[in-house]
Amino acid sequence: MRRADQIAFMNPRNTDPTSPDQRRDLQVADDRASQRHTSDHLANERTYLAWIRTSISVIGLGFVVAKFSVWIRELSVSMGRATPIRHSGLSMPLGIGLMILGGLLAVTAAWRYHAVKAAILNGQSAAAERTTLVVSIVVVAIAVSLIAYMLVTA
Repeated sequence: MRRADQIAFMNPRNTDPTSPDQRRDLQVADDRASQRHTSDHLANERTYLAWIRTSISVIGLGFVVAKFSVWIRELSVSMGRATPIRHSGLSMPLGIGLMILGGLLAVTAAWRYHAVKAAILNGQSAAAERTTLVVSIVVVAIAVSLIAYMLVTA
Protein backbone atom coordinates (compact mmCIF):
# COMPACT_ATOMS: atom_id res chain seq x y z
CA MET A 1 0.00 0.00 0.00
CA ARG A 2 1.28 3.47 -0.84
CA ARG A 3 1.90 5.97 1.92
CA ALA A 4 -0.93 8.30 0.77
CA ASP A 5 -3.38 5.41 0.76
CA GLN A 6 -2.27 4.43 4.29
CA ILE A 7 -2.84 7.98 5.58
CA ALA A 8 -6.23 8.16 3.90
CA PHE A 9 -7.14 4.75 5.32
CA MET A 10 -6.11 5.72 8.87
CA ASN A 11 -7.89 9.07 8.71
CA PRO A 12 -11.62 8.44 9.18
CA ARG A 13 -12.41 11.60 7.28
CA ASN A 14 -11.15 11.80 3.73
CA THR A 15 -8.84 14.79 3.23
CA ASP A 16 -9.40 14.96 -0.52
CA PRO A 17 -10.98 18.39 -1.19
CA THR A 18 -12.89 16.93 -4.09
CA SER A 19 -14.63 14.27 -2.01
CA PRO A 20 -18.42 14.59 -1.92
CA ASP A 21 -18.46 14.93 1.88
CA GLN A 22 -16.05 17.84 1.92
CA ARG A 23 -17.73 19.58 -0.98
CA ARG A 24 -21.07 19.31 0.85
CA ASP A 25 -19.52 20.60 4.09
CA LEU A 26 -17.91 23.52 2.28
CA GLN A 27 -21.22 24.30 0.53
CA VAL A 28 -23.11 24.27 3.85
CA ALA A 29 -20.50 26.58 5.41
CA ASP A 30 -20.69 28.93 2.42
CA ASP A 31 -24.49 28.94 2.59
CA ARG A 32 -24.42 29.83 6.30
CA ALA A 33 -21.92 32.65 5.72
CA SER A 34 -23.96 33.88 2.76
CA GLN A 35 -27.17 33.88 4.80
CA ARG A 36 -25.46 35.79 7.62
CA HIS A 37 -24.15 38.38 5.18
CA THR A 38 -27.50 38.58 3.43
CA SER A 39 -29.20 39.36 6.73
CA ASP A 40 -26.59 42.00 7.54
CA HIS A 41 -26.92 43.63 4.12
CA LEU A 42 -30.71 43.70 4.36
CA ALA A 43 -30.52 45.28 7.83
CA ASN A 44 -28.09 47.86 6.44
CA GLU A 45 -30.53 48.65 3.64
CA ARG A 46 -33.44 49.03 6.08
CA THR A 47 -31.37 51.43 8.15
CA TYR A 48 -30.48 53.42 5.02
CA LEU A 49 -34.15 53.67 4.07
CA ALA A 50 -35.03 54.88 7.59
CA TRP A 51 -32.41 57.64 7.24
CA ILE A 52 -33.88 58.59 3.85
CA ARG A 53 -37.43 58.72 5.24
CA THR A 54 -36.17 60.96 8.03
CA SER A 55 -34.38 63.27 5.60
CA ILE A 56 -37.50 63.56 3.45
CA SER A 57 -39.54 64.43 6.55
CA VAL A 58 -37.04 67.11 7.62
CA ILE A 59 -37.03 68.57 4.11
CA GLY A 60 -40.85 68.65 4.09
CA LEU A 61 -40.93 70.29 7.51
CA GLY A 62 -38.44 72.89 6.30
CA PHE A 63 -40.62 73.64 3.30
CA VAL A 64 -43.71 74.09 5.49
CA VAL A 65 -41.84 76.33 7.93
CA ALA A 66 -40.42 78.44 5.08
CA LYS A 67 -43.82 78.84 3.43
CA PHE A 68 -45.53 79.72 6.72
CA SER A 69 -44.50 83.36 6.42
CA VAL A 70 -45.88 83.52 2.87
CA TRP A 71 -49.19 82.13 4.13
CA ILE A 72 -49.32 84.71 6.94
CA ARG A 73 -48.68 87.55 4.45
CA GLU A 74 -51.44 86.32 2.14
CA LEU A 75 -53.78 85.94 5.09
CA SER A 76 -53.16 89.54 6.21
CA VAL A 77 -53.81 90.84 2.68
CA SER A 78 -57.00 88.80 2.30
CA MET A 79 -58.28 90.14 5.65
CA GLY A 80 -57.90 93.67 4.28
CA ARG A 81 -55.23 94.71 6.70
CA ALA A 82 -54.11 98.29 6.09
CA THR A 83 -50.40 97.48 6.39
CA PRO A 84 -49.55 94.06 5.01
CA ILE A 85 -46.70 92.12 6.60
CA ARG A 86 -43.61 92.48 4.41
CA HIS A 87 -40.95 90.45 6.20
CA SER A 88 -40.84 86.74 6.83
CA GLY A 89 -39.22 86.82 10.25
CA LEU A 90 -37.19 83.75 11.01
CA SER A 91 -39.44 81.23 9.31
CA MET A 92 -37.76 81.51 5.89
CA PRO A 93 -34.15 81.08 7.10
CA LEU A 94 -35.24 78.42 9.58
CA GLY A 95 -37.11 76.51 6.88
CA ILE A 96 -34.19 76.73 4.48
CA GLY A 97 -31.90 75.51 7.27
CA LEU A 98 -34.16 72.51 7.85
CA MET A 99 -34.18 71.71 4.14
CA ILE A 100 -30.38 71.87 4.07
CA LEU A 101 -30.25 69.60 7.12
CA GLY A 102 -32.54 67.11 5.36
CA GLY A 103 -30.20 67.08 2.37
CA LEU A 104 -27.20 66.55 4.65
CA LEU A 105 -29.01 63.66 6.33
CA ALA A 106 -29.49 62.01 2.92
CA VAL A 107 -25.78 62.41 2.15
CA THR A 108 -24.88 61.02 5.59
CA ALA A 109 -27.23 58.09 4.98
CA ALA A 110 -25.50 57.21 1.70
CA TRP A 111 -22.06 57.52 3.32
CA ARG A 112 -23.07 55.30 6.27
CA TYR A 113 -24.65 52.73 3.97
CA HIS A 114 -21.44 52.31 1.99
CA ALA A 115 -19.24 52.31 5.12
CA VAL A 116 -21.35 49.61 6.77
CA LYS A 117 -21.46 47.58 3.55
CA ALA A 118 -17.67 47.62 3.35
CA ALA A 119 -17.41 46.65 7.03
CA ILE A 120 -19.80 43.73 6.50
CA LEU A 121 -17.81 42.48 3.53
CA ASN A 122 -14.60 42.74 5.57
CA GLY A 123 -16.15 40.99 8.56
CA GLN A 124 -15.74 44.01 10.83
CA SER A 125 -18.06 45.85 13.17
CA ALA A 126 -19.56 49.04 11.84
CA ALA A 127 -20.54 50.89 15.01
CA ALA A 128 -21.29 54.55 14.33
CA GLU A 129 -20.55 56.23 17.63
CA ARG A 130 -19.34 59.50 16.13
CA THR A 131 -22.17 59.77 13.60
CA THR A 132 -24.75 59.01 16.28
CA LEU A 133 -23.30 61.66 18.56
CA VAL A 134 -23.16 64.33 15.85
CA VAL A 135 -26.72 63.70 14.65
CA SER A 136 -28.00 63.72 18.25
CA ILE A 137 -26.27 67.03 18.98
CA VAL A 138 -27.71 68.58 15.80
CA VAL A 139 -31.25 67.42 16.67
CA VAL A 140 -30.97 68.79 20.22
CA ALA A 141 -29.64 72.11 18.85
CA ILE A 142 -32.59 72.34 16.46
CA ALA A 143 -35.04 71.56 19.27
CA VAL A 144 -33.52 74.23 21.52
CA SER A 145 -33.55 76.75 18.65
CA LEU A 146 -37.20 76.07 17.88
CA ILE A 147 -38.17 76.36 21.53
CA ALA A 148 -36.28 79.67 21.82
CA TYR A 149 -37.92 80.95 18.64
CA MET A 150 -41.37 80.03 19.93
CA LEU A 151 -40.72 81.75 23.27
CA VAL A 152 -39.38 84.91 21.64
CA THR A 153 -42.20 85.23 19.11
CA ALA A 154 -45.03 84.31 21.49
